[in-house]
Amino acid sequence: MRAVTGPLHRKIATADPTQGPLVLYAELNAAQKRAVQRAVAAGNLQRVSTGLASPLPPADWPSLIARERLRVLAALFPGALLSHRSAWLGGQPDGPTGSQVIHLTSGSKRSVQLPGLTVMLWKGPSPAAGDAPMLGRELYFPSLPRLLLENLQPTRGPWHRSVGRQAVEQRLIETCDARGEDALSQLREQARSLAPALGMEAQFAVLDELVGGILGTRDGHLTTPEGRARTAPMPYDAQRMALFEHLAAQLRATSLAQPAAVALSETARSHFAFLESYFSNFIEGTEFDVQHARAFVLQSQPIGERPKDSHDILGVYRQALHPSWALQTLASGEPVLEQLRARHADQMQERPEVGPGQFKLLANRAGNTEFVSPDRVRGTLVQASKLLPSVPPGTARALLAMFIVSEVHPFADGNGRLARLVMNSELSAVGACRVIVPTLFREEYLDSLRALSRQGNATAFMAAMQKIHRWTAAFRFDDLDHTIAELARCNAFERSLVQFKLLSP
Repeated sequence: MRAVTGPLHRKIATADPTQGPLVLYAELNAAQKRAVQRAVAAGNLQRVSTGLASPLPPADWPSLIARERLRVLAALFPGALLSHRSAWLGGQPDGPTGSQVIHLTSGSKRSVQLPGLTVMLWKGPSPAAGDAPMLGRELYFPSLPRLLLENLQPTRGPWHRSVGRQAVEQRLIETCDARGEDALSQLREQARSLAPALGMEAQFAVLDELVGGILGTRDGHLTTPEGRARTAPMPYDAQRMALFEHLAAQLRATSLAQPAAVALSETARSHFAFLESYFSNFIEGTEFDVQHARAFVLQSQPIGERPKDSHDILGVYRQALHPSWALQTLASGEPVLEQLRARHADQMQERPEVGPGQFKLLANRAGNTEFVSPDRVRGTLVQASKLLPSVPPGTARALLAMFIVSEVHPFADGNGRLARLVMNSELSAVGACRVIVPTLFREEYLDSLRALSRQGNATAFMAAMQKIHRWTAAFRFDDLDHTIAELARCNAFERSLVQFKLLSP
């Protein structure tokens, strides 16, 4: 193979390691070292530390060491292994009270103070199979099995070299979720083989217990929220629970408007239920002309085309109107499971292909949002529903109930419509106005749900729902022709937010 030639080769060949902002003696030959020593004696370079020199003033040294950290560590401690919490953090230093500390494993225990950085060296085994050189230098990064075992070692004193059992448990759970149970089992076997050579059999025993607890093959004592959720009698989604608790806290701390019901007569309630169902289905892609839908819902005209879509509208209409459904608030705890299954079975009875009343068997998602996995649906609903009594009845509880159903997405289809029915039942139960989400508000409504789901932005969600709640309560529903005309004048049936603005009646 021919040697590299050309400008790049000449640049590398003529690069002078005695020049530049940081000079490392380990990178110099004997003649260059003598030249650097003469420059230090002449005051052209300053000695930063043993083996380091720089032409820069001392005030610049901490940032210089930080920038060249891996190069410095490889030069001063050849053959060392980045270890413990420093490796856990990917090579970044940390430390108490803002001081920067990095941990290395080498042949002896000592500490070295550099400008802006304390290097803690721990006596331990040299790099082993799986440990990888960093930047092609004599500084190594541990394999994942070694990283986990090291961070289960006891830690004493102010330096806290290990992250500890709870953090390792969290990393194992994340590994299992990202790569699967087989990958976690393989990781355990790799650690089993490595532990004797490292003298970490005691740490492997802890790791073995944690992995067994995560896989459900033994009674491992898991302490993280995710670990407890995974090993609960009904496993639940711990991250979703944290999100629900965040929303519940915001709802408790916020005064929310609660417009009174405006559809008071039987006729008005029927008209409202029709429009609620019409728009709720339109959001989900069941699109009809409003007069066509009115004919088969309110005027008993025969359903000709699209019978399944027509029955979707009838299903939501029925639950929005009949008191047994319209006033049914969500239960707390395990009863919520049968309650939601019964609602869904009634709502989707004309769609046997989606399993009416059966919790989903396959994962579902919307865009980049993946909802609760099928094996955690029951546990998440049970745990989340226990938050409902902790927030005020009415608007606050309605928003929490709706978001729980929406975020869990417990069924194969019909989840959005079910979530809005659940919300409106909580409102009807306290004599408040139900909510209609018109077509033109669809994107703002869905954006607010995404903001809460992905960024935990409860404020945007609450603001959007308060806005559309007040908007709904401004209409009257006794004369349906007049109401539909008012909705049209307010652009409720339009789709383009670029061309139209949602107006108030």
